[in-house]
Amino acid sequence: MSMFRRTIAIGPLVVGAALLAGCAATPQAPVGPVADGVRPGSQEDLVQNVGDRIFFDFDRADLRGTGARVANNMATLDRQSAWLAKFAQNNVQIAGNCDERGTEEYNLALGQRRAFTMRNYIVGKGIAGTRITTISFGKERPTALGSNEDAWSQNRNAIMALRE
Repeated sequence: MSMFRRTIAIGPLVVGAALLAGCAATPQAPVGPVADGVRPGSQEDLVQNVGDRIFFDFDRADLRGTGARVANNMATLDRQSAWLAKFAQNNVQIAGNCDERGTEEYNLALGQRRAFTMRNYIVGKGIAGTRITTISFGKERPTALGSNEDAWSQNRNAIMALRE
């Protein structure tokens, strides 16, 4: 009878140890804050430490251009590519956007070309295309309000966001 009691008492310990061992083998997302208090690999990390958007000249979907905002596109795309390589568990969506000028149909097509331009650059850097989806919002989601060149230049963009 005493042998039976020891087996029952040890049984839960064995089951608990097996459960803990199974949890230890599960890959975990990066934890812990960086210097600015942002968790590595998070949307906040992307926005604050990498840059989540690139900009385009008027009526253009290519990476190089003349605008002051466009000048940093290549550096931002290189940082985004490195970030995606480092955080291989992350999948993203790229949204192409336009300023308020032009028809809805034209801007949806231009926004899609902008999203594809960003995606294709990142894929060219070795990131799997299956990790990246694209969408166009055309002129429906402005980031800056106003009908002037400053607002328009901010709204001609492609924005990367984590996809759950």
